[in-house]
Amino acid sequence: MNRIDTKYVIPLTQLVPLLHSAASDYFVQYTNGKRTADYHTIYLDTDDHRMYNIHQAGRKIRQKIRVRHYLDTQTTFLEIKKKNNHGRTKKRRIEVPQMDCAEREDCQRFIAAKSWFTMEQLKKHVENRFERITLVNRAFTERLTIDLCVQFHNYETGRDADISHLVIIELKRDGATYSPMYNLLMRMHIHQGGFSKYCI
Repeated sequence: MNRIDTKYVIPLTQLVPLLHSAASDYFVQYTNGKRTADYHTIYLDTDDHRMYNIHQAGRKIRQKIRVRHYLDTQTTFLEIKKKNNHGRTKKRRIEVPQMDCAEREDCQRFIAAKSWFTMEQLKKHVENRFERITLVNRAFTERLTIDLCVQFHNYETGRDADISHLVIIELKRDGATYSPMYNLLMRMHIHQGGFSKYCI
């Protein structure tokens, strides 16, 4: 959970050709016999959107706080993702029994100890739901997540939205290890770009 993340956004129409080209270099992860996993995430932030604004201002050192439910395994985690000024992401998390854990003492202690905030400063801002395909290269040095059918709900405005016509790809590596997918994406003229499922 300490890694370098590189993100790409592609049209859904490019996904199948990409997967065919990558098939010989990657394993696909199965969860309960399925090659896609269902996720439900709620992002927490302050009343004045501190984490959102730090991200939008382009600050390299930043963090996000979320509660994520993994539907296929029926597990839920309170997670803090921190990015440092070298582009490395470190994720810390604790398992919780439900999505709404603000009143729990263990969650309050975790937030106070590991984040810049206290639980009292945070509230729900955005939630999303999506399906994820996870690939691992054959050298086990890289994990690749592919997020599909991403849907959003904004708690402040009540608005819903989706980006089902797009696919979010994220390469997760421990440093500058060789990546077959990186080379494949370059050959297909697909270029990396910043993307956040919270800040969109």
